[in-house]
Amino acid sequence: MLKKIASIISTILHPLLMPTIGILVIFSTESHITFIPFEFRRLVTIIVFVSTCILPLSAIPIFLQTGIIKSIHMETPRERILPLLTTGFFFILGYYFLKKFQLPAFIPLFFLGTLVAVIISMCISFFWKISIHMIGVGGLFGALISMTLKYGVDTNIWIMVTIAISGLLGSSRLGANAHSPAQVYSGFFLGCGTICSIVMI
Repeated sequence: MLKKIASIISTILHPLLMPTIGILVIFSTESHITFIPFEFRRLVTIIVFVSTCILPLSAIPIFLQTGIIKSIHMETPRERILPLLTTGFFFILGYYFLKKFQLPAFIPLFFLGTLVAVIISMCISFFWKISIHMIGVGGLFGALISMTLKYGVDTNIWIMVTIAISGLLGSSRLGANAHSPAQVYSGFFLGCGTICSIVMI
């Protein structure tokens, strides 16, 4: 029963959904750094969703059919390398399209940070199985912290919500025996640190 609940939580908070969730949370702050017309917000959200979720997911059946991955869970670190490389390519594509618009600097920087986190996690996957779920939620936490520290945006409520979600997601990954505590914590801090480093420069 607990494993089933953990699986549901991991699916809802899947790392491929986190950039889209992140951009929606960022827009919800209604701050000066995200002040763009609704039509642009919708377009940005669509670009993020397609490039970070739809396109990477569309490649999974090919990886399964060719035997590159044994299951959608990609239980071994090596299975993750090519999917992460492909995901990184689609992220680059999304970043390219975002740069075509005159957006507040924070938005493309947030997206660039997620791209860097994907590349780092791919490199780590050559020798270790870091939690990509926690990288995703850690990245969102890092974005909120950066908005507060660099731009003075009040994100306290979202920060508290993200901390609660991070604890829930981390517990679910441990409950599903998908990761060790070290892999969970390192994933969170990698995501948070990467976004903060990119945005705070």
